[in-house]
Amino acid sequence: MNHIAFHLHKIFLGKQNGLLTFKLGSVQKQLFFQDGNLVDAKTNVAEERLGEILFKLGKISDDAHTEIERYLEPHQTIGETLTQRGLISQRNVDDGLTYQIREITLSLFPHFDAEIAFQEKPSLAEQNFSRRINVAYLIEDGIRRMKFHQDIQKNLAKRTPFPKDQTFHHLLTQEEKEMLGKITGELPSDALWRSLKYNPEFYWKSLYLFYCLNLIDFEERKEVVEEKQPEPRPSSPEAEEQLEEILTFKEKLPRMNYYQVLGVAKTASEEEIKKAYFLLARKYHPDRFSRALPRDTRVLIEEIFDQITKAYRTLMSQDERKDYDAGMSSAPEKGPKDPTKLADTKFRQARTLFNRENFEDALILLEEAIRLRKNKGDYYLLLAMTEARIPAFRKKAEEHFIKAQELEPWNPEGYVGLGVLYKQEGMTTKATKQFERALEYDGDHEIARRELGILGKGEKRGGLKSLLSMNIFGGKKK
Repeated sequence: MNHIAFHLHKIFLGKQNGLLTFKLGSVQKQLFFQDGNLVDAKTNVAEERLGEILFKLGKISDDAHTEIERYLEPHQTIGETLTQRGLISQRNVDDGLTYQIREITLSLFPHFDAEIAFQEKPSLAEQNFSRRINVAYLIEDGIRRMKFHQDIQKNLAKRTPFPKDQTFHHLLTQEEKEMLGKITGELPSDALWRSLKYNPEFYWKSLYLFYCLNLIDFEERKEVVEEKQPEPRPSSPEAEEQLEEILTFKEKLPRMNYYQVLGVAKTASEEEIKKAYFLLARKYHPDRFSRALPRDTRVLIEEIFDQITKAYRTLMSQDERKDYDAGMSSAPEKGPKDPTKLADTKFRQARTLFNRENFEDALILLEEAIRLRKNKGDYYLLLAMTEARIPAFRKKAEEHFIKAQELEPWNPEGYVGLGVLYKQEGMTTKATKQFERALEYDGDHEIARRELGILGKGEKRGGLKSLLSMNIFGGKKK
């Protein structure tokens, strides 16, 4: 399979220097790599040129964009010309170039029929590039954005996956982490798929993502004749009674509303709902059942627990509970939601939980929101701020602040948040640079100005809590 993610995987792991060329019809693009990092990109697509990118990001005015062809000078880039004329700052040009390189690369992921070739160029190792973009994050973002393609399944089906490096485990959603945990190196990819309850598109795209992030590798499948083993059956009276209870509950589920699923009154408080959920979780969580149960029974258990969890999530959210109550009279259950709207709902719920300092639950909702919408900078910003309040997740917080900056390089809050985090870790120089970057985008930013003054005086007050007191998703509180 000649796909961009395969090439990026090899270049990144091998820390290679060179030029990757992409051709599809009249479209031609070039990616430049130094020590496995993406450092530059070129394109012949008009919409991806720097002038268009700067206008799209709001870095140049409508008048400057209209007259951009008139500004072009021989032997100068458009960025150099615009800065010399005072139409844009060098920092804005740099941010535009970073955004342009990412978008040129991400635009390659949907294509499985292009001509792609990589040529090693040792000379690139000696050049001084001002940008270095982490390829692992590009791989993750690109695979998540692209639609499923049958070539992925064809290429991976006959190969046996086994666990490998866990460096980028934190980039996965909870569901992906659960799937990765079921990869042991014992079953070929297609046999593993048949044994698990996963949507095929989710399964194969996730497997491809695991490979390209070096979380797994593959052994070629040996030609063997699979013998179908009979499913083990529970034999004890307790197991038979347990199975009967499962079947009875599953039969009732289609006729039950969410309150009935949890066994609570419609007026139940959040505490009552939470208590009912944990009682049912101790009873029906899939991990509490023996793996000796038949496969179809395990599927039933997972379906039951999915419905219990869905009921709990809905009733614990004020907005979703209100919508659900309003729709109960006309339908027992609401239809599937638009992923974008659902992601925004989960983000709003997470923000509410964050403001209540319920950081663990907020973290779960934010991971779900990002799984549904991968390119929202404010999602990653709130995720990073949440992780910064949980000691075990502080390293991830740094990575997600950087991700928020990559997605929205013009948003000063990503720099302020990371600056405060660095300050708390005693990394004063790094913190100062982040606050200075924030002021380049918002010269009046209250926290950035105050923190720079504090750092200059060597004081140790303020911190992440000050940042959290701001309305970062609306206007500034001054």
